[in-house]
Amino acid sequence: MLKTRIIPTLLWKDFGLVKGEAFDSWRRVGAVLPAIRVYNRRDVDELILVDITATPEGNEPDYVSVQDFALDCMVPLTVGGGIRNIDQIRQLLSAGADKVSINTAAYDHPELITEASDRFGVQCIVSSIDVKRHEDGHLSCHSHSGQTDRGLDPVEWAKKCVELGAGEILLTSVDRDGMMNGYDIDLVKQVSSAVNIPVIASGGAGNYQHLIEAVKDGGASAVALASIFHFTEATPAEARSAMKEAGIPVRKTLK
Repeated sequence: MLKTRIIPTLLWKDFGLVKGEAFDSWRRVGAVLPAIRVYNRRDVDELILVDITATPEGNEPDYVSVQDFALDCMVPLTVGGGIRNIDQIRQLLSAGADKVSINTAAYDHPELITEASDRFGVQCIVSSIDVKRHEDGHLSCHSHSGQTDRGLDPVEWAKKCVELGAGEILLTSVDRDGMMNGYDIDLVKQVSSAVNIPVIASGGAGNYQHLIEAVKDGGASAVALASIFHFTEATPAEARSAMKEAGIPVRKTLK
């Protein structure tokens, strides 16, 4: 049986580790490299590192910094932000990333997912889908760090990403990001039940019960989280124990 993964997300801006609410109001919460070292000691399953300014500012991915981070990272590392072409993906993987997360470029050039998965393998390609829930309840995909409404239904776009060759989906509720009031379980359930690849639930974790709900009620294969570790006493080990007690298969903690 596949184990459910606990994946801290590191949002990187101007060489600092930041956290915001609903993709806004960013504040610095530390530095990236020390955070990676802490998570190594805390025995997390994977890490996600996203450069949140690369796409809005049109910057090239910072391959040198990624290489530095990857050298210290002892778990699989997914890197996103600013990816627009196949050569950038090649350079990030060469720098030490285990996977790349593609968001904005996939809408403009969906063939990039296919080309990347054909060349590097589906296991390397994560389709990042940022979703906003509107006042009337309907959901739509957003790009450019949540600033551009693509007018696409997230379930249909997720299914398209699978067809294109994505190996995983990182599904983020923009509205709940950093709010710590729980994942958008309805969104997670809609997407996870429509695709046959792992869905990583992201946006909203504030306690261990939220993680359990994302998996048991939403059908997520993994949970991505940040604020719960930045701003509470919660730990990856305790999160894993809580999920295990709830009957969710998780990896044993290394001693």
